[in-house]
Amino acid sequence: MLVCGVDDAGRGSVLGPLVIAGISIERNKIKHLSAIGVKDSKQLSPKSRENLYDKILSLVDSYYVAKIPPRTIDRHVNKNLLNQLEADYMAKVIKKLGASSSYVDSCDVNPKRFGLYISNIAKTGKIISSHHADKKYPVVSAASIIAKVNRDREIEKLRKNHDLGSGYPSDSKTMGFIKQWLSQNGDVPVFVRKSWKPIKILLSKSS
Repeated sequence: MLVCGVDDAGRGSVLGPLVIAGISIERNKIKHLSAIGVKDSKQLSPKSRENLYDKILSLVDSYYVAKIPPRTIDRHVNKNLLNQLEADYMAKVIKKLGASSSYVDSCDVNPKRFGLYISNIAKTGKIISSHHADKKYPVVSAASIIAKVNRDREIEKLRKNHDLGSGYPSDSKTMGFIKQWLSQNGDVPVFVRKSWKPIKILLSKSS
């Protein structure tokens, strides 16, 4: 019996993609995920996540990673549909993996509504949606590690050419990089999310 876990990475960032990852694994193998030290990716160092990445992939039956680009994120945020966008992509991942039951980390304040929406699109197996699923369920913890490592790799690619910090709005290095780019080029780079409030403020000041 295949069980699926799905999680995201990079939702709060002002730049780069939002990554949705899912893994599917036989129910009787889930205990092996915990045995190798799988837990919520936020509780692990980047090195630990990288070390666990290949171990997870060797244990699971299948996995799928979807990357949502900044402009797609912007279109949905401007219509107040970010949760729907995430649910659509989670459904896509679940459909691809075709498990009997899927556990998802809900970004909606109403996890039941979020799960029902995904279920109506995915039309495959049972959907269990809850807050902090990445802490509660090893299958979601594993998915959170896959998502985070892929997201970190995308940011590393950008860092080869740009000194952009962590990518989060609380990071003065990130915001300083965007301000400088904007003053030199009259717009923000394509990998920056224009719909994020701090970026909107910068753009309105420069126009």
